[in-house]
Amino acid sequence: MFSLAGQKALVVGIANEQSIAWGCARALKAQGADLAVTWLNDKAERFVRPLAEQVGAEIMMPLDVGHPGQLEAVFGQIADRWGRLDTLLHSIAFAPRDDLHGRVIDCSSEGFGLAMDISVHSFLRMIRLAEPLMPDGGCCLSVSFFGASRVVRHYNMMGPVKAALESSVRYAAAELGEKGIRVHALSPGPLQTRAASGIDQFDELLASATDRAPTQKLATIEDVGAMAAFLASSEARNLTGGVHDIDGGFSITA
Repeated sequence: MFSLAGQKALVVGIANEQSIAWGCARALKAQGADLAVTWLNDKAERFVRPLAEQVGAEIMMPLDVGHPGQLEAVFGQIADRWGRLDTLLHSIAFAPRDDLHGRVIDCSSEGFGLAMDISVHSFLRMIRLAEPLMPDGGCCLSVSFFGASRVVRHYNMMGPVKAALESSVRYAAAELGEKGIRVHALSPGPLQTRAASGIDQFDELLASATDRAPTQKLATIEDVGAMAAFLASSEARNLTGGVHDIDGGFSITA
């Protein structure tokens, strides 16, 4: 079995125990990685800090990617404390409620730009800051959804946003491959997370996905974490640019 012993990993996007990022943090820690964990703001800290302490996070800091300087502060702390980074896990996304619940063609320019900045460009900014901390290579992971490649009712403007994220993964992988820095998107099927609760009629999507998946089971945050830990390992050193479906085979059904 692979080991992440001695690796340094940054996990961004834990909100609570249901978060995909939490499943990834636990899996990375279970394989031996040392963790840095962030939370969005003071309100989120009371939920996230106990989880960060549970996995023995060595660095714990606030991070709102829309707040100037906070992202640089996190990477500055990593550089000072660790001097390097092996794995980056980006699991954040946002869309204004009114834009998310309307038609794609009706979304505002401001709302679309904000969704792209937080959900996509923040990942690129993180990769750029991680690059000098990965002189011997590393792994950068983000989280997508199958609504990026096909129309999912009520997913609306997040479909084009996630499509942009997946395209960014491919281009970043191509640009950084010669440095041994691998870039991937994890694409679980529907999961009951706080972020998903903002999508209209999400319970119907959960039920449909369960019925259609060959395994008759939805993915769990543990399933996503297991894939993240493997991709971060040296055994996956020649894999990059992938969008990895973790959905019980739901994505192969018509």
